[in-house]
Amino acid sequence: MKRSTGQFKVSVIMHYDGEAPGGDERFRNDLAAVLNQTIAPAELLILTNCNYPGDPLGTIPISVIRGDFKTLGQWLETARKQAVGDYLLYLDNAGISVKLKRSYLATASLMALKYPTLGMFYADYELISDGQIKEVRLLKHHAGRLRDNQDYGRVMFFSSKALSRIGGFDCGLKYKTLYDTRLKLSEVAELVHVANKFHGSLYSVSAGSQVHNVFDYLLAGREAQIEAETVLTAHLKRIGAYLAPGVGHHKRPTPHAPYQYLASVIIPVNRRPEFISTALNSIFNQTVQAIEIIVVINGGADDPTISEVQKYLPDGELYRADLPPVRLLVADINNIGLSLDLGIQVARGQYYVQLDSDDRLKPEAIEKVLQVFNSDERIGIVIGSYEVWEKKSDGDFVRMAQIPVVTHDEWTEENGRNNLLHINGAGAPRCIPIAIIREMGYFGINDEQYARNYGEDYDLVLKISEKYRVGRVWEPIYEVVRHSGGTDHSIDQATIDRNDEAKDYMRLQAIQRRIRLNRRQARR
Repeated sequence: MKRSTGQFKVSVIMHYDGEAPGGDERFRNDLAAVLNQTIAPAELLILTNCNYPGDPLGTIPISVIRGDFKTLGQWLETARKQAVGDYLLYLDNAGISVKLKRSYLATASLMALKYPTLGMFYADYELISDGQIKEVRLLKHHAGRLRDNQDYGRVMFFSSKALSRIGGFDCGLKYKTLYDTRLKLSEVAELVHVANKFHGSLYSVSAGSQVHNVFDYLLAGREAQIEAETVLTAHLKRIGAYLAPGVGHHKRPTPHAPYQYLASVIIPVNRRPEFISTALNSIFNQTVQAIEIIVVINGGADDPTISEVQKYLPDGELYRADLPPVRLLVADINNIGLSLDLGIQVARGQYYVQLDSDDRLKPEAIEKVLQVFNSDERIGIVIGSYEVWEKKSDGDFVRMAQIPVVTHDEWTEENGRNNLLHINGAGAPRCIPIAIIREMGYFGINDEQYARNYGEDYDLVLKISEKYRVGRVWEPIYEVVRHSGGTDHSIDQATIDRNDEAKDYMRLQAIQRRIRLNRRQARR
């Protein structure tokens, strides 16, 4: 085994929790993979609160770091200051098995030679779960990767020099140490990723299987969410993309033409005849009736939703002249943003109100939205709060009490539009003056990079937040309905990655816009 590259030393940092069930055997297997590298590390630093029995092989120097540490940052910073390596290889193996391939250090060493400004190196890995091996492919870093839940893997190769430049690991953070570290490193160095197509992963992780859905983040503790926001805000300030309170706020434009209704509720729908009546009835029951309904069916002429909507048109069996009128548009292109834009083009209301075909508005939803708009002429979008409901097989709707009301109360007047860069949602319903939608260039129609019928209004919301105030309705005025055919029920990793690619690219563009905006403000 080659002792070193002859150019730099690598210190390996691992967790030892051998007193946990199976922990000792798990650690020994992970340690054997470290010791079996084609290029040997210079030393091993073990983070533990247990009695470490020692390495019987004694092939490399080992230091055990114990103490009354309260945060991961305290552990890692202690190890960093003690380490002799030019690079730190951190195995995030607490509670799980992380096993390096034999050529991991050879690969990482090559990355260090190839990228002189390397700050962190990470790579795709194999996930071993329930006896199955799955290749986990990570996204390549860019400045728009601002989510704290993005997977960078369980093995990170850090430049000691770059860590010193950012002041090391933050000892005060309770939850988001690695999130903070990678954002800081991205400001001063490169974050390099090695991808894998097949049998090219650099390490394996043994852990239980996990089912993803879009509401997972709601179950995270509020304290952790606030800490993530604090970390992101500091990052945005350092790179010049932070929007200070009130910066850029304008009065919303006057409508180009007289409007006939206060609001236009636009519903894009594709083959959901079983839901559309429920959505429509929730609009008919609004306390404000000076509204119109535009249903845009994008499943073509044979979409079964058409016959259901026709029942509410003049001469239809459910038509009532005293209710808000229903208009029907039919397209044969299943594109949510396009459907919304087609509705906007014919809308006769002052404000657009969001309603998905399988969701419901609470009776006072539009009334409360209009009250917020009327409170300040600088408000360019109003975002509500919502509950999550479930439609049972017998047709009954049941409130899912285990999911809290989604208020996005991390959104504040001072920092909400900055925090929007950190999360994938902004609440519902989104309500926007139609004049502003047209001013901003309409909804996305999958013309944005990576977009595929997802996040059609995210870029629009970001742009609006940069020019206008964001108004909020804090009580629930919307009901998201989960069902077996819904897109938010359970989604696979490939879909998650595709969706994150789209929104992260929109974040990248937003950062660039905000930096330019701040520079213009500074010149005034």
